[in-house]
Amino acid sequence: MINTINQQLQLLKLSGIKQALKQQLEQPNLYQEQSFIERVSLLLTHEIDTREQRKIDRLVRHAKFRLPAQLNQLIYSPARNIEKAQIRNLSQNSWLNLHQNILITGATGCGKTYLACALG
Repeated sequence: MINTINQQLQLLKLSGIKQALKQQLEQPNLYQEQSFIERVSLLLTHEIDTREQRKIDRLVRHAKFRLPAQLNQLIYSPARNIEKAQIRNLSQNSWLNLHQNILITGATGCGKTYLACALG
């Protein structure tokens, strides 16, 4: 029966549900006390999360960033003149919602490209 369900999930392209169902079947004691509706909700939530992560991965891949930069790896040295508060504000992406641009300026080698890729 589980093979049929897995094939149907594959056919419907519901890989997130397939993965979450496998986890529920492998660890039944974690899900015993949950109702049927709660378990279905977990499966659907996992599918939504999987699709969202795939979308983000695809968009990042198509953006072709020069560097695999992360804001949490940014070095805040005085010579670079980077303010944590300003980076924290930029990382919330409110500038995107307001349809604004960011202009990053600085000396050669101060990390402009890295910052742009991290905010990307």
